[in-house]
Amino acid sequence: MIMRVHYFNLLAFLLFSLLLSIGSFSACAQYPGFDAPETRSSVSGAAGLVAVNPSVDGGSVPIGATAQVVVLFRNEGSQPIQTGKINLYPSSNISAGVSLDQCASDGELPSGAECALAISVKGLQAGAWRLEMLMLHSGRTRLVTATLSGSVDANGDSSDKLSSDIETIPDEIKFGSLGAGQAMVEPVILRNITSNPIKITDLSINAGRGSGYSVETDCDELQAGQACIATVTWSPLQKGPATGVLVVKHNGPTALASVSLSGDYSPDGVEEAEMFPDAVPGKGLLVSSQVDVDFGSGIESASTITVSLVNAGDSAVTLNEIKISGSNNGLSVATSGCAAGLVLEAIEACPLTLTWSPTRIGSLLDDIQILHNGARGVLVLPIRGAADAVVSQDQKAIVLTRAEPTRVIGSDDVTGTNNNYTDNKPKPSPSQSSGSSYTSQGGAANAASTLDGLKITSFATTRAIVNGPGGSRLVFDGEAAMLGGVVWDVHIQKNGIEFSNGEDRILLLFDRSLSSVNRVSGQSSTNTASTTDAQ
Repeated sequence: MIMRVHYFNLLAFLLFSLLLSIGSFSACAQYPGFDAPETRSSVSGAAGLVAVNPSVDGGSVPIGATAQVVVLFRNEGSQPIQTGKINLYPSSNISAGVSLDQCASDGELPSGAECALAISVKGLQAGAWRLEMLMLHSGRTRLVTATLSGSVDANGDSSDKLSSDIETIPDEIKFGSLGAGQAMVEPVILRNITSNPIKITDLSINAGRGSGYSVETDCDELQAGQACIATVTWSPLQKGPATGVLVVKHNGPTALASVSLSGDYSPDGVEEAEMFPDAVPGKGLLVSSQVDVDFGSGIESASTITVSLVNAGDSAVTLNEIKISGSNNGLSVATSGCAAGLVLEAIEACPLTLTWSPTRIGSLLDDIQILHNGARGVLVLPIRGAADAVVSQDQKAIVLTRAEPTRVIGSDDVTGTNNNYTDNKPKPSPSQSSGSSYTSQGGAANAASTLDGLKITSFATTRAIVNGPGGSRLVFDGEAAMLGGVVWDVHIQKNGIEFSNGEDRILLLFDRSLSSVNRVSGQSSTNTASTTDAQ
């Protein structure tokens, strides 16, 4: 019995030893004796940060457009990882930049976590594109790479064009054919189509001399998606085609943008200027009620014509000067009505009165010039006429004083100032009409004009004979006489006759060459000279 127990114990000890040796062999096979087991990791996890897809297909990008390509990274190490600087190496037909860095924004990337990078890819020229990306990190390999590839598609005929970070709208300006001598202006919009701010450093035009191109702008720095405007003006100096290039320099990756300019200047033939120019917005336009002033033919006395000057523009016109081109022809301009310094508002008019007292027999060829600040700046009216007799300036009526306001001719042929008399009120008696005045129905008239054409043909101290279109009249000193529908008080002076009516005083001169003394002296001189020659 005792022997069985010992035999059983020995069998159990041997079995236990066998099991212990098998366990020790297995443990030795799994863990070498040089390193601690917790420091061992798989081969795939030793790299730390790796790209989920090392080769990313970015697809196709149209020229001038921007595409966003996302690249994923995973931390396959056992420790958290921090990412660092990212370097991009794009091909020449694209520009690229990092628009989103989630790996750095989240701080440390835990073991087994993923993060994303968004790369902006802009197509510059048609063809296949490729981008190599390098990113530093704190993992074991310290560096991770990824490759992006795709193609840039052409839009229409833009396969040979290079796009820029600054988009120009339009990308070509055609002014067309210009026939008139007027400048043309076209706008150009500059827009930042990248995700980063871009500064415009210079804006200029390269063109030939005489092309007439110029540019104005206030573009400075453009934020992402922001735009500004530049205006290109074309004022050609020479006939023929004119080409140029608007060059935009900036601090973006492409550094340049351009807009081609073209135009053809073919001026029309010069035609005779019209009497009145066309209306110009913002300017006054002075026109006349008559295209010329024609006194007609057979003029033998002083004649007067009045025309209206009208401002037909939409702005005020200032009359700077009114003058007659010729001289010594008996033409004169009335100082009332249109005069230098007068301002005519839109659709306002003024009267221009011209008087002609012929100084010689024959045709009158003259002009009147009205200088102003409206369209064209000058209005010229031809003055024409033909005289059959000369109006002596020595017999011209001289206005000494003139009543204000303008006197009028009444139904009783008596003139006067406005003293509030009307046709419904009693009128002065004829005996009082000489020195008094009133207003009645009738047209406005210049009192001095009623004496136009009158001449003193006979002159004495108490009486005189006045000859006019209506025949000869005998007037006496100190008595009233009706001449030209106006009752005048006659005062014979030493050198002529003074006619007065109210406040109007007009002096009619007597030409001494018509006196009998001059005629007798002339005849005596002639006879004396004849007698001397006979002797």
